[in-house]
Amino acid sequence: MRRGRRGGRTAALLTGLVTAVVLAGCGVPASDVIEAGAPAGGMADPSPAPTEAPASVSLFFPTDGDLRAFPRLADDAGDLGGVVRLLFEGPNVKEAAVAVTELPRLKNAPRVSVAGDGTVTVRLPGETAPLSRLAMLQLTCTVAYAAPLAVTAVPRAEEGPAEDLAPGAVLVSGNDWTMTQSITECPASP
Repeated sequence: MRRGRRGGRTAALLTGLVTAVVLAGCGVPASDVIEAGAPAGGMADPSPAPTEAPASVSLFFPTDGDLRAFPRLADDAGDLGGVVRLLFEGPNVKEAAVAVTELPRLKNAPRVSVAGDGTVTVRLPGETAPLSRLAMLQLTCTVAYAAPLAVTAVPRAEEGPAEDLAPGAVLVSGNDWTMTQSITECPASP
């Protein structure tokens, strides 16, 4: 009995080997090397590209009647609209221990634009009431330190509505009102 098994295994192995050889050479013509472009350059680095760390921006809040800068991390410190939105969110928990805000809570984000002459305009949404003097300073100083090049341009008289702006001013408007605040009253560098 043992002989039959051994012979069967050998026969199966030989049959498999012959079948593989026949199929491998079955009608496949030989060919030259086919040029298909540049050779592979190696394995791609699986680690993600480094991302920029959040930058610090200065948000201005009143403390004991004086305006003071509070550094805050922002994902895109170059986005002036994003910086203004952070300011309107008010002091965070840590800042609220010593600071308050004069700015109103907004239901929608304000629109921020910078004109070709450097005038920064902040358009407040909805029925927002005119801002207090201290609120205007909060906004103006935050904008001045977030975008110093934008608010230092001197508007020329022939440019229309900007003609009555002081050098380095921020224009803030609501539905039926417009206010202007100069950066000259902002505290020295934070």
